[in-house]
Amino acid sequence: MMNLCRNILASLAACFLCVAVQSKESADSSGTACVPVMTVEEDGLAFQNGEKVDFVMHYKWGFINSDVGHATVKLDTLTFNGHEAFRCSVYGRTTKFYDVFFKVREDFKSWFTRDGLRPLKFTRDTEEGGYRAHNTYLYQWDAAEPYISADVFTSSLGQKSMEIPLTPCTFDLPALFFYARNMDFDVITPGIRYPMTFVIDDEVYNVYFILYGRETIKVKDIGRVKTIRFAAKLLEGEVFKGEEDMTIWVTDDGNRIPIYFEAPLRVGKATGRVTGWTGLKYPFSSLVKE
Repeated sequence: MMNLCRNILASLAACFLCVAVQSKESADSSGTACVPVMTVEEDGLAFQNGEKVDFVMHYKWGFINSDVGHATVKLDTLTFNGHEAFRCSVYGRTTKFYDVFFKVREDFKSWFTRDGLRPLKFTRDTEEGGYRAHNTYLYQWDAAEPYISADVFTSSLGQKSMEIPLTPCTFDLPALFFYARNMDFDVITPGIRYPMTFVIDDEVYNVYFILYGRETIKVKDIGRVKTIRFAAKLLEGEVFKGEEDMTIWVTDDGNRIPIYFEAPLRVGKATGRVTGWTGLKYPFSSLVKE
């Protein structure tokens, strides 16, 4: 049971962040545009300064059927090295009960420009049982060949400093989460696989997403919500089944909040759902009035 809990809870800590990973097409080295977005200019974005969204993680397998962790995503504004910037703060943790089995703490921060959503800096501070990871990325856009200056520590690999290749569509996870919310689903072809890229620790990952279309679903403690459903190919590893997809439902309104997701695990299934929000830019018009 202990090893099972280790794998499950470690994956759930990352599951929320995987929502961000499900939503963009990477550019190639020539600078090909990402998946179409409605806009990256601040006035037209799907979010604003002061937004806060809360999520809960749930795990089901056999007799186990309970919430095991939660996460909060907050957005504020500041000036970063002369740039008017957004700062996203993501904090996730297991519940007190599951801390006894396998304590998880995830603390991510990302700075990106308010116009253009170009990433500027990223930090990660992770504790998953006995595993530790610390990342600091600085995006060097002005270099002759842009790169990410990365200081990376993991308890399995130790400390290293490195340069990671940087293209116009390379993002850290929180920056990607917000970039993806501005995707123009109306010009993306349903059923087609769109590649995407993200960076975590010392590696660049390439996966893909598929748009399925609009669907109304029922979300616990919220009600029926009009959504846009799509799926993402997950990276195969110790926890996720590589041959299956994570499914994500985002609100079909101006906010584009990932309201619910399901992820197949090697043992059981993980889900996540929104439990609360404040500071949304647009009315939550996707909520169906009963």
